[in-house]
Amino acid sequence: MSDSKLDLKCLPKHIAIILDGNGRWAKKRGLPRNLGHRKGAFNLKDIAVECDKLHISHLTVYCFSTENWNRPKKEVDYLFNQPIKYFHRYRSKLSQINIKVKFIGRRDRFSDEFLKCLEEVEEVTKNNTGLTLTIACDYGSYEELTTATKKIAQMVKDNIINIDDITPELISNNLYTKDYPDLDLLIRTSGEIRISNYLLWQLAYSELYFTDVYWPDFDVKELHKALNSYANRNRRFGGLKEEEK
Repeated sequence: MSDSKLDLKCLPKHIAIILDGNGRWAKKRGLPRNLGHRKGAFNLKDIAVECDKLHISHLTVYCFSTENWNRPKKEVDYLFNQPIKYFHRYRSKLSQINIKVKFIGRRDRFSDEFLKCLEEVEEVTKNNTGLTLTIACDYGSYEELTTATKKIAQMVKDNIINIDDITPELISNNLYTKDYPDLDLLIRTSGEIRISNYLLWQLAYSELYFTDVYWPDFDVKELHKALNSYANRNRRFGGLKEEEK
């Protein structure tokens, strides 16, 4: 199946991407790591717009993990200061592209300025009806599952539910992604073949796609390659079709 012949009947509803390789992309070109992050940010816009054109309903991207705070302070500061500048520069265009932007992850370690920016982006785009672009920032699946467990334990303690009421559905409904469709496809760029504490519960039956391409070079053509790969998968969800038995 070529890039120009996407099977529009076999597209995923929900894609997740681990945006990896910005720093290595820059290093390969003799550039500062921050320029890799800048190129990666603009690339996210292009990929989100393409997903919206394809009527994919959800794109959830891993931008900053709970472990990324251990990176050099200069790099971390850049990662949190640049989005504020982008927002003020492109605010008027957010509604024009009809993409709803949401954020998942912890919010208690952000600066007041960044948190205000994050909340304004969600407010400005909340009535958009196209793609839901979710940005996982200060996100880690261990933290998400721990937080959900604490919520459920408190419900048991308060006699709101019994232990026997704890089901996979209840756990899912206490995650950041509680209102999202099931995750169909995970893409990771840059050649790394691991999940890195990302959407561990949600990934249970998703298809995985790994590519050596660094995130800043993961263009629409590369996205189509991933979607073509997905379209050719036989998703069994643990079962077998009658003809396969």
